[in-house]
Amino acid sequence: MKDQDRQSKPLARKDGLVIQELPDEVLVYDLDNDRAHCLNQTAAFVWQRCDGGNTTEQIARKLGLEFNCTVDEKIVWLALDQLSRNHLLERQSSLPPTLAGMNRRALVRSLGLIAVVAIPAITSIVAPMPADAASQGGTGAACCTGAQCTSGVCQNVPANCPNTGTGTCA
Repeated sequence: MKDQDRQSKPLARKDGLVIQELPDEVLVYDLDNDRAHCLNQTAAFVWQRCDGGNTTEQIARKLGLEFNCTVDEKIVWLALDQLSRNHLLERQSSLPPTLAGMNRRALVRSLGLIAVVAIPAITSIVAPMPADAASQGGTGAACCTGAQCTSGVCQNVPANCPNTGTGTCA
């Protein structure tokens, strides 16, 4: 198989991942890198069709059918770039030469207003080690199990928690 064919038929990584599908997003935990990724609907749609058989053009066409609109192939390339940077593809994806010099902002700008609905987004965090996550002591660890973090401050702290909710979330 030629390099060009492999790049235009992306393959999603599945090994070493814990995947949880939700109605409008997909949560992916990377066991190898201890990173959690939240893929919005568009990024998830693209990633789920990266089976090594679909071309970027086919994925764009399927995405258009899903959202009942015309989807520029650049949307798929933007998603692939993000998936690749987050190690969610089997092989690194490189943008085609016509897009390679563009940064994400320029690429989004070139798509125009129609792309606002379908811009792929991946939000990632480094997951704490289990021992760190269970810890309630030390700097930045004022939240205990059951508390919610809102704007970096503990909220709804359980009654049996010694913290008053004024601490910062780690």
